[in-house]
Amino acid sequence: MLANTGSGSRPSWHDYFMSITRLVSERSTCLRRRVGAILVLEKRILATGYNGAPEGLQHCLDIGCLRERLKIPSGQRHELCRALHAEQNVLIQAARYGIAVAGAELYCTNLPCIICTKMLINAGVTTIYYSEGYADEMSMEMLEEAGMKLVQVDMPE
Repeated sequence: MLANTGSGSRPSWHDYFMSITRLVSERSTCLRRRVGAILVLEKRILATGYNGAPEGLQHCLDIGCLRERLKIPSGQRHELCRALHAEQNVLIQAARYGIAVAGAELYCTNLPCIICTKMLINAGVTTIYYSEGYADEMSMEMLEEAGMKLVQVDMPE
């Protein structure tokens, strides 16, 4: 939804950040789900991440999906995957370049899984804005217990 500023139309902050998140997801190399994530503090982007294999390793786009071959349902057995999740990558990128993320907000195309949820809680992320859910009930329970603010937002077109 575009907000009228008097001198034309500008996207709201949520639309702006979610649009960037969707663009980041296009770098994903996962065959099952393209996920993008950005960390934002005081309306400034700190880091971006998408799901894919660790740096320098072959991607599922190139060699196929182990999870598909093993018929592993979404939301289960996260360790049986070549890829890091977008949320893991955004935290790793921030750490790699010495960027503090405590107090930041996460914009993500999807609600984080339980592994990413635990990392985001310990990193001090305060709010998660997401577009689509994820099949991980334990993640929702833990986010609620931690008092993490969750906001589902529509993905801008």
